[in-house]
Amino acid sequence: MPDGWLIIDKPLGLGSTTAVSWIKRALRQGGYGKVKVGHGGTLDPLATGVLPIALGEATKLAGRMLDASKIYDFTIEFGTQTDTLDGEGVVIATSDVRPCLDEVLGVLGQFTGEIEQMPPAYSALKVDGKRAYDLARAGEEVVLKTRAVTIYALDLEASRASTSLDTSGRGLGEITLTANVSKGTYIRSLARDIALALGTVGHVTMLRRTKAGPFTLKNAILLDLLDTIATARMLEDVILPLTAGLDDIPALPVTQAEAAALRQGRVLTGIPTNDGQYLANDGDTPVALVEAISGEIRVVRGFNIQPDVAKEEI
Repeated sequence: MPDGWLIIDKPLGLGSTTAVSWIKRALRQGGYGKVKVGHGGTLDPLATGVLPIALGEATKLAGRMLDASKIYDFTIEFGTQTDTLDGEGVVIATSDVRPCLDEVLGVLGQFTGEIEQMPPAYSALKVDGKRAYDLARAGEEVVLKTRAVTIYALDLEASRASTSLDTSGRGLGEITLTANVSKGTYIRSLARDIALALGTVGHVTMLRRTKAGPFTLKNAILLDLLDTIATARMLEDVILPLTAGLDDIPALPVTQAEAAALRQGRVLTGIPTNDGQYLANDGDTPVALVEAISGEIRVVRGFNIQPDVAKEEI
C-alpha cells in the first residue's frame, strides 16, 4: 500500500471521521494490508468538497495540513439567522432588509486581511473541558473568545456572478462568495458578520471547500466510487504521493549515509543551505521533513519509507 494522499470530494451529510471509516472499510474490501488512515482537516457534515485523507507515512503530515490555508464557496441567505448559523438550526432573528449587490461588494473589504472573529456557539471548541456544541445543544449559554484569523481574499464566486432579487424585489435573497482563509476561520461566523455589516441577518445554506493546502477538487474523487476503485485494486492510480502534501517545501538531496543518519534522528552538519524547512530526499525517496538552523539540519518528521518501495510521483 503506497504512502500518500487520497483526496475525497466529501458528500453532504457525512462527517470527516465517518469518511475515514468508510475508506478503511474500502481498503479491507479491496484486500489491502493494514494501513494508518487520517484526515487532514475536519469538514462538518453540512459541508462538501475537498477532504485530504492521509495514508501510511503521510499521516505524519496530517497536522501540517490542518494549518494550511483553505478556499471555500459559500452561500449566505439573507433575512434569517439561526442558532447554528446554518440551515439546520432554529431561527433566532429575522430582518426585512435585503442588500443590493453593490452594498455586498462594498463591505467585503471590511472582512479581508487579519480580522477578529467570534466562533459560532455550535463549534468543536472546548469551554471548561466540554465541546461548545454539546453545551449549546443542552441549552446552556456559550460565550467564546474572539480570535484573530486571516481572510486572504473574499470575492463574488465566479460561476454565480449573476445574482437575482428575492421574491419581494427588495434586494438580494442570497449571494454566493468565495473565501481564501487561514486555519481557524469559521465560514458560518464570516457569513453572520457580513450580513450584520449590511444591516440585516443571514445564515449559510451552502458550504463547499474547493481547496485545502495544495489539494483541489481537480485531485478529488467521489466517495461513492471508492469501493469500486479499491475492489478493482486500482487505488494506486488515484493516490497522490506523500510529497504532494509538501509542494511548498524545497527539496534537499542527501547521500545514503546522510539519509541513514536522519533516520536515526541524528543532526547533520556541513551541508551548505539557508535556514528553513526542507524535504530531505535520498534519490526519489522521502527521508524526512527537516529544519535547517545555523548550519545544523534536524529532523522535524521522519518517514519510514524504504528506497525500493518508495512511490514515484504521479
